[in-house]
Order: sequence, then structure tokens, then C-alpha cells
Amino acid sequence: MSRLWYRQSAGIWEEALPLGNGRLGAMVYGGADREHIQVNEESMWYGGPVDRNNPDMREQLPVIRKLIFEGRIAEAEKLIKLAMSGCPDGMHPYQTLGDIHIEFEGMEKFTDYERELDLEQAVYRQKFRCGETLFEREMFIAAPSDVMAMRLIARGKDKICFSAILRRSKFFDGVKKTGDDGICLYGNLGKGGFDFSMILSAQSPDGRVSVMGEHLLVSDASEVTLYFCADTTYHVPEKELEASIRERIEKAEEKGFEALYREHVEDYRAFYARVSFDLGDLSEYDRVPTDERILAAARQAADIGLSKLYFDYGRYLLISCSRQGGLPATLQGLWNQDMLPPWDSKYTVNINTEMNYWPAEICNLSECHMPLFELIKKMVPNGRRTAEVMYGAGGFVCHHNTDMHGDTAVQDHWIPGSYWVLGAAWLCTHQWTHYQYTLDQDFLRESFPIMRAAAEFFLDFLVEHDGYLVTCPSVSPENTFILPGGEMGANIYGVTMDNQILRDLFTQCNEAAGILGVEDELDQRIRKAKERLIPTRIGKHGNIMEWPEDYEEWEPGHRHISHLYGLHPSEQITVDGTPELAQAAKVTLQRRLSSGGGHTGWSRAWITNHYAKLWDGDSAYENIEKLFADSTYLNLFDKHPPFQIDGNFGVTAAIAEMLVQSTSERIVLLPALPGAWDHGSVRGLRIKGCGEVDISWEAGSLVEFVIRAGRDYSWLIKYRSFSAELTLREGEEKRLAWDGGRLVEKGGKE
Repeated sequence: MSRLWYRQSAGIWEEALPLGNGRLGAMVYGGADREHIQVNEESMWYGGPVDRNNPDMREQLPVIRKLIFEGRIAEAEKLIKLAMSGCPDGMHPYQTLGDIHIEFEGMEKFTDYERELDLEQAVYRQKFRCGETLFEREMFIAAPSDVMAMRLIARGKDKICFSAILRRSKFFDGVKKTGDDGICLYGNLGKGGFDFSMILSAQSPDGRVSVMGEHLLVSDASEVTLYFCADTTYHVPEKELEASIRERIEKAEEKGFEALYREHVEDYRAFYARVSFDLGDLSEYDRVPTDERILAAARQAADIGLSKLYFDYGRYLLISCSRQGGLPATLQGLWNQDMLPPWDSKYTVNINTEMNYWPAEICNLSECHMPLFELIKKMVPNGRRTAEVMYGAGGFVCHHNTDMHGDTAVQDHWIPGSYWVLGAAWLCTHQWTHYQYTLDQDFLRESFPIMRAAAEFFLDFLVEHDGYLVTCPSVSPENTFILPGGEMGANIYGVTMDNQILRDLFTQCNEAAGILGVEDELDQRIRKAKERLIPTRIGKHGNIMEWPEDYEEWEPGHRHISHLYGLHPSEQITVDGTPELAQAAKVTLQRRLSSGGGHTGWSRAWITNHYAKLWDGDSAYENIEKLFADSTYLNLFDKHPPFQIDGNFGVTAAIAEMLVQSTSERIVLLPALPGAWDHGSVRGLRIKGCGEVDISWEAGSLVEFVIRAGRDYSWLIKYRSFSAELTLREGEEKRLAWDGGRLVEKGGKE
């Protein structure tokens, strides 16, 4: 059983355990006598959309470019801050929905406490004793019913008595009774924002349920079920909001806890059970509470079981915070306790949002990727206006942040990060990735105009310099260089990451055009522009150059490794295709780490993916262990600090990439298997070309490889020095064994 478990309740939010159904989220503290459940809803964003585009940028763009090309970076950055920044400079934040507080009577003295989060069933459980009575609680948030259910049971002579209340800081309109068994808190999210409402109700077969004032009261019960639901006018018309929530709760009450439980588990496992990762008998690790394992990891105690647990947890979190039809995972996924959270809990699209979705395709959760694609669609009209107003360009553009409304203007007055125009371009590469894994031509046909609109912007924005087409201005997020005269700067032209992202986007547009049978002038312009981008280059230290000149870094251990985008998530740098660049990427990582890099959780996750792509399993695993030791909260949330969920998703993806890597042409088996994972297996990972694989190994060596094809497809299969072509028909499965240095089909056929 894969679970997080503890012998005490959470003392702080980062020790509480997360539940979610994609739209509703909860953080459960697990107090025996005082329960605290902090709750979220995906559309709790303050205010409405705002046109923040700075109209002065269009006139000042030629001036800024002239200053940059003349090396007058400080003057350029002063003008950039005035002319390019959004008006106002920031978007609105995502906010907490509020809290459920429950005060119990007679439970102050308890023993034998335990709480757990069951990742196999997405259920929270808790138990403890008061005297001779065993108290048990079970809780989940179901996607089919769209309701959170919590069952409380007393097994013994003592009864359950409590008062419950809903809270939301000071920013709500009121509370009221709803029926004889429920309470409702309601409010609004400011001018132009949504109205919201949340309801908590109780049912008991033997106890008394009532409402007094703003309190929901239960007494003399041996069993109670609490039902909670919330929503906003983003989903439901204003006049129907409370009625819609109440209807969902009433339907849940009619079904009852057991039926809801079965429905919930069946729905959840339809996603979670697609993949399994096994590292043998881990019972010696699983017997230890999760918090003690993390504290032991900080002392460098061996625990390979944490790798499996973290992988399972990452898949659980993605299923719980990003469901088809909803909004994408934010910087904190779905779970945020603040009215004004760190970085507004938005979508930071210069790495963090993208990292959230790295595990989606390879970990067989393709549907969880869909909310991101819906957000990109929202961004297109906004991005077209930004492109035209700010740059006089066609197509659409986004900078380094967006929100639930698809805002595309510049965020913040931050010289090293704000003034970057590749956000939409990077996001659109996810559309191509989804196609590569699914070969869904209907999806590609729908996404193709969006991908080309992102490319079209750059056909207008790119400017000629020293024989190349370059972005200007731009930054290498979020790093700073030192000019030869000692001056610091961040805004420059033609940074390596820009060229790598555009090379991907342009190539993908051309390939998509070929698949869809499109031949036109725009396709040719994209093809020609791609050939004029600055190539990825090796610098004087043998590393990948980050900027167009071989500048020194102000912060050599910087958390961003943007110039290695070409290694991961891209395929432009590969061990077997571009060995010199791969070696330079390795030098780049060594230099970063020797200067203190990897000090944030998500950065450590990116580094782990880089080492996986370099086929260096022991270095990848070493960085996973360092993440556990230095950048993991006791509830396994990723520690930036503060909490950011991208590190969770980044390492989940890295573990998958350590076991199998694929391009449209080849599959590499166990490319970065660390010595610590001596034996094990994985089932259900996806590969590009619409395939699925199972892999098992013993003593660090491949035993068996199973591949299933979702379409007619051919791959080059690689393992160590062996390689062979393999062609499958749609629906066909082949089972291959490693035998004497070659892969043979079961039955002896090579």
C-alpha cells in the first residue's frame, strides 16, 4: 500500500494532507479534538480580467533595441521598466476559499493516534482512542459527485459531539443556515470578480443534528457524515449558485457515504492504476512514519522507498488538481492557504507551469494535460492584443505569467524575469508533446492554428543582428550576466533559451503542417526563420553558453538552468545524437551545482531531469535524495521555499524518464537506472508514438520489456549498446526478454 502516515496531527499547513477532485481542494490537519480543514476552489481568483498592455512599448521598442545592440544595457533596462511593464504591473491573485473548524467534546485526552493519506484510493483516514472508544474518520473529495464527504464513527460507549463553523478571514459577505442541517458562507471576489458560496451539512442515523447561529451542531452520535461543497459564478449562474451547491449535497446524501466512496475510488483508480512502480519489498521503510523518513533523509539515511512514494504522490497530486474541464494546476496546484499567496499562486510560464505538466503524458495521465490546453485557448485573443498594442506584431504572445483569464501582459517590475516574451511559445510546445504521445490528429488540427499564431508573432518580432534573427529585448530567466566592463545586466538579445524554444516551436509547426497537408507561405516563412536562429554554442568553460556572448554569471549557482532547455524538456541535446553538446550540458550542471545550485525544490527537480537525459542514473538519484533532504516538507510537498508544487511534478517526471525515454524515432530502455534501484519494475508508462511499456529488471539489468501499440508505428529500441527496429500494428503487444546481449521475443524470435 502506498501511503503517507503520521502519529500526530499537523502543526502547520505544510504538514496537513491534501485532498482534491480537480476543482475542490482541502488540506486536512487531523486534529483529534479540534479539526481544521482548509479548503480551496479552483476559480477563487480575485477580481476580473484587466487590459494591462502598455501602449508605450510599441514606440519605444526601436529605442530599446538600439541601446541593447550598442551595449548600453543599464539605459535600456531603465526604459524597459517604464515602457514595457504592465499597467498596472501585476495580475490579481488566486485566493483561499476558507476553512472548516470543528470542535469536539470529550476528545482532549486520546491515545493510539494515527492519520494517513491512502494514495491507492485517494482517501484520508484517521483513528485514535479516548478511553475504551475507538474513533475513526474517513474523508475524500469525489469527482463524480463533486462533493467532499467525511464520515466519523465512534466504536464504543462514547459518542460524537461537536460544533462546526465555516470561516474565511474577513473577506466574505455573510453566513446563514441552509435547511435544518447545514450552514452556508457566501461572498464575492471584488469588482468584476465571481460570487462564491460554500455549504457544510451533516447527517447522522442516531445523533441529533441542528444549527444554532453560524454553528452546525451534532450530539450523541455513533456515526456522522459531513458533506461539503463550494462553487463560484465562474461555473454557475449567480441566481443558481447556492441552489446548485445544495443540490449536489442532497444528491450525495441520498447516495450515502458507502456508495459515494465506491464511485470515488472507481473514478480515481481509472487514472491512478494505469501505472505502477515497484522497487521490491519496501516494508522496512513503510513501517516508519512519513515525517520520520523525511527527517532521516536529512541525515542521509538510505530509503529507496521514498522514490516510489514520491512518484506515486506526484501522480496522485496531478489527478487531484488538474482534471479535464477544469483549470490547470497553479504554482501551488490547487492548495493555497492565503488571501495573498506567494507569487499570487498564478501560472508562472517561464518554467513552473510547464514543469507541472511534465509527468502528464509519460505517466499515462494525458487527460490531466487538457486544462492547460484550454487555458492556452483563452490566452490567444489576449495575446493577439498584446502583440499588436505593445509590439505592432501579428500572432499572439505571452510574457512570464498568466492567470485564469489568460492575461498576457508583463507581470511585475522585475528586470531579470519580467521582460521575456517566450511564455506562449513554450506553452504551445506542450500541444505538440501531447500529439507525439497520442497521435491524435483531431487534437493537432485544433491546436495547429494556435501553434502557428505563436510562431507568427516571432516572424514579426525577431530582428536581424550579426547575420542572425534574434529576440530583443529578452532575458534568460531569471539570471543576470556581467558585461566586460563589470556592469550587471539581464536584458539582452538572442538568449540561448529563446533560440531553443523557437527552434522547437518552428520545427513543430513545420512538422504539423506536413502531417495535416498544409503548404503555404506562412509555413515557408517559419521554415526559413528557423534556419537563421543562433545555434546552441559551447563557451570558454566547456559549458553551454547562456547568452549570445560568453558572459560571466553574476550568480553562478542560479536556480534557473534555462540554457539547458535544449536538454530537457527538449530533444535538441541528446547523448546519442549530439554528444559534444551533451558533454557541455554536463559541464554546465557541474558548474551550477559546485556554486550552490539546486537550492530550490523545483530547480533540483529540473537538474534531476537533466541528469536523466544525460543517462546518468546515479547523479539523478543523488539529486532526488538531496531534494528529500533539503527541499521537502513533512507532507512531501516541494519546498522552494515556500511550497511550490512544480518540484513534486518535476521529480515524478524525472523518475519516469530514468526508466524509459522516447522520441518519435527511438525508445531507450532504463537509460538512467541508478545503482540504488537494483531490482524493480514499472508498468504502464507512455512513449511517443502512442505506445505503452512495461519494464522489469534484476541486478541492475533488463529482464523483460513489454510494448503495446495504440497506433501502427515503428521504433528503434535501444538498450545499452543493443539497438533494433520494432514495428507494431495498432492494438498489438510484444513481450521481449533480454538474453545474452540482445532482446528476443518470448519464444526465441529476435
